[in-house]
Amino acid sequence: MRTEDVLAAIATGLWRWDNVSGTVTLDGEAARLLELPAEPGVYPSSAVRSRFHPVDWNEVSGIISLAVAEGTLAEARLRIVDDSGRVVRTVRSRTKPIVKTPAPSEDSGYRVGFQLIGTLQEVTEPQPGSTAAQTPITGDWRRSREAFLLDAGRALAEARSTAEVLRVAASLSMPGFSPDGLAVFGAEGDRLTIVGHHGHDQVDENPFTDMSLDTDYPAAEVVRTGRAVYLPTPQEYRRRYPSAWPLARRFGRQSWAFLPLIVAGRTMGAWMAGFKHPVAFTPDERSVLTTVARMLAQALARAGVAESERELSQGLQRSMMPVLGPAVPGMTVAARYVPTGGGLQVGGDWYDVIPLPSGRIALAIGDVQGHDVGAAGLMGQLRIALRAYASEGHPPDAVLSRASRFLHGITDATDALGRGGRGEAADYAAPRFATCLYLEVDPATGGVDMARAGHPEPAVRTADGTVLLQPVEGGLPLGVDPDTDYPTTRLVLEPGEILLMCTDGLLETGGHDLDSGWARLRTVLEEHAEEHRDSSLEVLADSLVDAVHGPASHYTTGPLADRREDDIALVLLSREGARLLQPPRRTALTVAQAEPERIAAVRRQMRELLHDWVDVEQIDSAVLMVSEIVTNVLVHTDGNALLVAEVTSRPDGDGGGEHDSGDVRDGGDGGRRLRVEVADGSDELPHKRRPGELASSGRGLVLMELLADAWGVDPRGAGKSIWFELYEPPPSPGPAPAAGSGGSVA
Repeated sequence: MRTEDVLAAIATGLWRWDNVSGTVTLDGEAARLLELPAEPGVYPSSAVRSRFHPVDWNEVSGIISLAVAEGTLAEARLRIVDDSGRVVRTVRSRTKPIVKTPAPSEDSGYRVGFQLIGTLQEVTEPQPGSTAAQTPITGDWRRSREAFLLDAGRALAEARSTAEVLRVAASLSMPGFSPDGLAVFGAEGDRLTIVGHHGHDQVDENPFTDMSLDTDYPAAEVVRTGRAVYLPTPQEYRRRYPSAWPLARRFGRQSWAFLPLIVAGRTMGAWMAGFKHPVAFTPDERSVLTTVARMLAQALARAGVAESERELSQGLQRSMMPVLGPAVPGMTVAARYVPTGGGLQVGGDWYDVIPLPSGRIALAIGDVQGHDVGAAGLMGQLRIALRAYASEGHPPDAVLSRASRFLHGITDATDALGRGGRGEAADYAAPRFATCLYLEVDPATGGVDMARAGHPEPAVRTADGTVLLQPVEGGLPLGVDPDTDYPTTRLVLEPGEILLMCTDGLLETGGHDLDSGWARLRTVLEEHAEEHRDSSLEVLADSLVDAVHGPASHYTTGPLADRREDDIALVLLSREGARLLQPPRRTALTVAQAEPERIAAVRRQMRELLHDWVDVEQIDSAVLMVSEIVTNVLVHTDGNALLVAEVTSRPDGDGGGEHDSGDVRDGGDGGRRLRVEVADGSDELPHKRRPGELASSGRGLVLMELLADAWGVDPRGAGKSIWFELYEPPPSPGPAPAAGSGGSVA
């Protein structure tokens, strides 16, 4: 006789559960016991799991996890339900887990693969309330208890608020004697209040909401004495607490357990578990309840600390982060601040909008070194000082100079105090610095004067959607050297243009450096210009933050993935007004004699300005000519080079402007025109040379003569301007090559 026939004769079936493939193989008897067609087959695990009572399945999951970890037999009692959810029979399962190779899961991680191979046998289910009914559903009480406590501890440890802790406590299904009602009481002074409850209506808590600890009530006694109270029968409840019994009788329960919630030796409250069926409170059952009460107390204590920290951090943020204030005529401002999410969620980043006596407005954004309370406190002092200097009417360079001296002074004093070892001042002894970008804006003209102290440079999105990094001369971070100078850079914000200022957290979060971070933000700015041109700055601000902290950002981490996260501050400024149908695209920057390395920024600026230019070779030509002209200014004069580049539409037949010398070619059919001017303070005009094959200089004018559509040299009082123009050819019928893909003409 076959083994299957023998097992069927004793109402026992065979099954094999594979958690990797998500399938369950059943013989005919096992399928019948599970209310499935009584024939062998392979079923999805979800179809089989739906036949188990939910409470039983939760317990079995823990038992299986423990058996897999220990390599032991998993035994459990399971109630089988039909399609309507009615219990039709009870089966006992005995299975042996066989661990397989870890398999990839849906979330791209790995999980332990295993098969459960064993038997299912129908057993008699005891009636509710009988002695047998009080035994655990599982066949092994201790294994069931250990699995339950592991799950309960993990769930309570993950709860982050009091409400979450109470929800977890309400969902706990204790092995064999699950309560139908729970309540958590908190003690404050000589009063006892309800923190939360489950299994009761809102009106049911009224008599217990606020009571004295002297009240003749089990929870009050538990808090007074620190000892648990177990009431296995209604008679015991009525005998010990006659005054409270009328209030408890209306719930129709048979047994109660009141346990102290103790943390660090202090009783912080009590936990009540009520049961509809009689519970004897055996030593094993009391052990489970006591362990749960300890875990619950710890979870509530952690949640209370976390909620206090959140309340403190939110208060600090509200007090330190300014409101943007009334609307600025002719301007729109949007701002965001996002803490790192760790600790008190405060740091050294800030922004501010300051009305000035002249009628202009000032915008400041900065970052104090550090991510702790010390950085937040120092940030508050620095922000107030900077606002005071700005309100006095000082220009941007003077505001930053005074702020640097202020920060150097207070950190130097703290350093001296820390070296003296007085109190906790040594924790904040190390001097700190701060970066800052300060702008003074004229809403009427769009003029912007900027000064920078070690801060990331801003970006400008032009009216046609082109994104350009705006080079700004700068000095050392605030507080490093009290005598540092901060040069002022000037630009004009045209109607429809947007100025972006941010701290390095927006750029570097997600493992990015400054370059890759700007590339990520440029994509967001350009897509917003194309798809949401008429949306508000608030939408753009949210899009920029989502690009860093949103779900998609987890799949676009940068090359420095192990870099810690940072706070984020972000300010957007847009000038209102009528937009031109074909707005000009321009940039301007200064290259000082002491900053030859900024020639690289000039080349980058030209490529960004011409990002959609049709002729790739003209882009390379423009970069080459600009680099040559600026280098000649730095080498052959003793002044700075001022570069202005502008892309405009060109009417038909326009072949260039007036010039003193140079060459002009036919302007073509009215495409766009690039005009670049580089001015310096020298009166000496350049001369065209005939450099030899190995000469290292003298090629500037020769290159312009060969590559430019028009060029010239214009005397300008004390100094001169060297300029050239390029005319964009009409687009070819085929797809245009990507910018930068052509070879250099040099």
